[in-house]
Amino acid sequence: MKKLEGAALQAQIERLPLWRFNPQRHALERCLVFSDFNAAFGFMSRVALAAEQRNHHPEWANVYNRVDIAFTTHEVGGLSLRDIEFALWVDTLAPGVGD
Repeated sequence: MKKLEGAALQAQIERLPLWRFNPQRHALERCLVFSDFNAAFGFMSRVALAAEQRNHHPEWANVYNRVDIAFTTHEVGGLSLRDIEFALWVDTLAPGVGD
């Protein structure tokens, strides 16, 4: 696993228009607002199960119907393809959900 940098990083970020790159945290971030707490918690449960299977866990926070989620790979000190692939999967899980 290696850190994405330069043109390779930019190309991968462009695949994720719903996410923003936070250069201070070296992380992809997205805010999702669901219809209610149950929908938000259901989303988090599905992501948690996938995170266990992938052995790659997001940083996140939940307040009522809002979920803030971030991906970074601490082992490489930035983004890796694991983060990109997980973020793309999250997009398929929550289509049309935004802030």
